[in-house]
Amino acid sequence: MIKNFGDFCEELLRCGFSLGGGNAKGIFAVIDYDWQAPITEGNPVIWHTGDPETDPWQWRMRVLEERDDIAYAKLFFGTSGYITREWYPYFLAARRNGYDFEDAYENGLISEMEKRVYSAVRDNRRIPSHDLRRLCCFSKEENSRYEKAVTGLQMKMFITICGRARKLNKQGLEYGWDSAVFCTCEEFWGDDISSDISEEEAAEKIRGQVLKLNPSAEEKKIKKFIYG
Repeated sequence: MIKNFGDFCEELLRCGFSLGGGNAKGIFAVIDYDWQAPITEGNPVIWHTGDPETDPWQWRMRVLEERDDIAYAKLFFGTSGYITREWYPYFLAARRNGYDFEDAYENGLISEMEKRVYSAVRDNRRIPSHDLRRLCCFSKEENSRYEKAVTGLQMKMFITICGRARKLNKQGLEYGWDSAVFCTCEEFWGDDISSDISEEEAAEKIRGQVLKLNPSAEEKKIKKFIYG
C-alpha cells in the first residue's frame, strides 16, 4: 500500500510510468482512485487534503521541485501522467520518431499555434502559463486553440511542466493562484535525452511494460497510450 510521497516515488520508479489524477484509463496508475473514492480505513492517502505527505494532488509538484528523475505533464490521453528518466527516452522515440521540432514542423506535424507557443517557451527557457499567454498575444477568442496547443506540445513531448509560479504585482509580491511553468523537454532534463532507439523498439518496450503492469490492457488503448 502507498502510504506517503516516498512510497509513491519508489513505486513509480519501479514501474516507470503512471497515469495521474487517480484514473488508470485502462492502462495503469500508481494511485488508481480519485477524490470521489470512499475513504478506507488504514489508508492515509486521500486527495485534496493539502497534506504534502499524503495528498496525491500535492505530489505532482513535489516530484518537479524535489527530484530530477521524474517528469509530470499532460502526457497520456490528453491528461496528466508521470514518466521516469529511465523510461522517458522510449516515449520520446515513440512520440517524436527521430524528429526535432523544426523537422516536425516542416513535415506538418506541428500547427502554427503550437509553433508560436513552443518558440515562446524555448526563447524564455522557463515561463509561467500566464506570461506565456501574454507573450504570444493570444486573444480571448483564441483561448481554446491556445489550450489545445499547450496540451498538444506536451503530448508530442516538446514541452513539459517544470514547476509552478504566481503572478507578481507592481511591488513584486505574489498574488492569485499558481500557474504551471513550462520549459522544453531538453531544458527540463538538463542534458541530451535523445537516443538511437527506434520507434518500433520503443513501442514494443513500452507495450511489454504496460502488459506487465496490467495484463488485461487492451491493444487499442496501449497503442494510444504509447503514441499519444
